[in-house]
Amino acid sequence: MSDRYRLTTVERVREAGSWLFTIRDRYDAREEAILVPCDAGVGAWVNRCTHQPQRLDTGRGATIRDGEIVCPRHGSTFDACSGACDHGEAAGTRLRPIEVTVDDGVVYLTDDDVQYLSDGGLSAGNDGDDGDDDDGDSESDDDGGPSSTSHISF
Repeated sequence: MSDRYRLTTVERVREAGSWLFTIRDRYDAREEAILVPCDAGVGAWVNRCTHQPQRLDTGRGATIRDGEIVCPRHGSTFDACSGACDHGEAAGTRLRPIEVTVDDGVVYLTDDDVQYLSDGGLSAGNDGDDGDDDDGDSESDDDGGPSSTSHISF
């Protein structure tokens, strides 16, 4: 089993609607990832539509409707638990998963192909250095506000 990194709680993801964090992938590239509530607890995905490089969570939370993540650009919808898209320009594709484990209501990053860098997204002032300066306080970045005021909501 891989090492576990504590991200947040299922309760917090449900209350917020989604939870954004930054990772480094196996190719040393910084990426954003999101946790979203679903029937199985939480789904974890790279924060990018499969149709175009559009962020699903733009820093204000992902739009979730009837258990589906809605792309703010073209309206493609992705199942929050499976990542599958059955509507919109991205139909027939699937979001790239990030492996997480839920243990006693706590969400842990357990994906061997990524490294946790920080809470929040790249545009939230996270330059994604190496995350070593982050003291693990997941409370600090949640009140920073959006980097952009444009956002489609339903």
